[in-house]
Amino acid sequence: MLSTKLQEALNAQINAEQWSAYLYLSMSLDASVKGYKGISNWFSIQYQEEQAHAQLFIDYILSRGGRVTLAPIAAVPTEWATPLDMFRETLSHEQKVTSLIDNLCRLAADEQDFATSNQLIWFVNEQVEEEENARDIIDQLQMVSESQMGLYMIDKELGTRTYTAPSIAAQ
Repeated sequence: MLSTKLQEALNAQINAEQWSAYLYLSMSLDASVKGYKGISNWFSIQYQEEQAHAQLFIDYILSRGGRVTLAPIAAVPTEWATPLDMFRETLSHEQKVTSLIDNLCRLAADEQDFATSNQLIWFVNEQVEEEENARDIIDQLQMVSESQMGLYMIDKELGTRTYTAPSIAAQ
């Protein structure tokens, strides 16, 4: 059974994951309006991943006999000047999420809740991947600088991304 403190923290993480999903949906829509179909696709996939992360937390709380309490999702930005700005904000946001996951790990350790600690390992690894992906795309966008052909090629590449549902059991 989850402690009240840990249950509340996990519920807060569900809200953070849903906010992340909403942010990436907004980025996808902004990219689409601006004609970046590949970037729009990349953020649409990211939106789906964040929703799946929230669902993993929901399923975990329920599996431990806890109660999920959904909270309102705060508004997100709706426009970015450039794709580079989108991915810089993505990296900054993922670094914030990493700190949230780290805090959950500390709390689970303090509570000596080994099941939750084990569950969170997947999210720790996921955050390493999330930050690396954002950094890689930022590096690519910086390499092409003002080159419209370079931006076109990156947009085309990001359009090939497909969604694969995450599975903690696969760890």
